[in-house]
Amino acid sequence: MNISSIVVQTMPKFLDEVVESLKNCEVCDYHLHDEKGRVIVTIEGADVSEELGKLKVIEAIPHVIAADMQMAYSEDELDENIKVINESDAVPAVLNDENVDIDRVVYHGDLKKKDDQLQEFAKDLSNASGVK
Repeated sequence: MNISSIVVQTMPKFLDEVVESLKNCEVCDYHLHDEKGRVIVTIEGADVSEELGKLKVIEAIPHVIAADMQMAYSEDELDENIKVINESDAVPAVLNDENVDIDRVVYHGDLKKKDDQLQEFAKDLSNASGVK
């Protein structure tokens, strides 16, 4: 089980509406807010992918300017992911191969698609560690 805190930002004039939407959206637990439009909620999920799905729901609420994970806790997933990382080669084999044509190396760091890449990364880790 993962638990993460989310700071949601809205304009003060929409604060009551956003707080009410967060309380009713069923993907998070509302905790508190301030007069500047900052709202603190928590989400829970079986894994990072589930949490990212819930974060997308929060981001889609009308008048939400931003929703960012601040703190996260994972009971089992972190240990499994550390094991996968420790058992894998830190440098992909293609980068150690002197015979590889550099033009064939594909960079996957496109920030425009960061949410999709984050979900793919979480899925890859889950698949590698056997977490479903």
